[in-house]
This record gives sequence, C-alpha cells and structure tokens, in this order.
Amino acid sequence: QVQLVESGGGLVQAGGSLRLSCAASGRIFFVNDMGWYRQAPGKQRELVATITRGGTPNYSDSVKGRFTISRDSTKNTVYLQMNSLKTEDTAVYYCTAKVQKLDYWGRGTQVTVAS
Repeated sequence: QVQLVESGGGLVQAGGSLRLSCAASGRIFFVNDMGWYRQAPGKQRELVATITRGGTPNYSDSVKGRFTISRDSTKNTVYLQMNSLKTEDTAVYYCTAKVQKLDYWGRGTQVTVAS
C-alpha cells in the first residue's frame, strides 16, 4: 500500500503565498511523475503542475509564473510553492504520484484565498 499525505493548505489573503507538501510512504520502490491537481466547488478537477522523476516541470497556463513545483526524490516528497495567489486559486489541492506504474492520490488540502 502507498499513501500520499498533503500538508500546508490554509487561508491566505490575495497576493500572498503558501507552500504545499506531499509525502509518499508505504511499499515504494520507484516513484515516477508527481504532481498537483485542484478542484474548486462546482468545477472539475484540473491540472496544476507535474514534475518528472528527472525534475522537468509542467504547468497549467493559469499558474505559470506564479507557482513552482519541486521534488525531493530522497524523501518521495513533492512541493508546490504558490505565490501571488488569486481568489480563483481557491480549491482543494490534491497530490498525485505514479508509484510502480500505479497512480495514487492524496485526500486533498484546502486552499482558500480571500480578497
């Protein structure tokens, strides 16, 4: 079994910053891509950013230039640094990781950006 646990969400004013973390644990031999998705109320889950095992990032257009994804493969952990937050960034943020060719998801962490 593999578990992903997110942390770092919360309430922040528009223009502020938050840093999310997600640690994978359990029976892990190989972690490939890791990433973050988000889901706002009444909307579909959408890609925020992903990062390959080699460290190549990919961002959605809506966060490019404001968010930075990174990972520490020695700790099986992925991070999302979120700067210049906007009210439209309010959502539940989910971590995902491909572990031994299977996709796993965390339970999510709430990010609320107040105007």
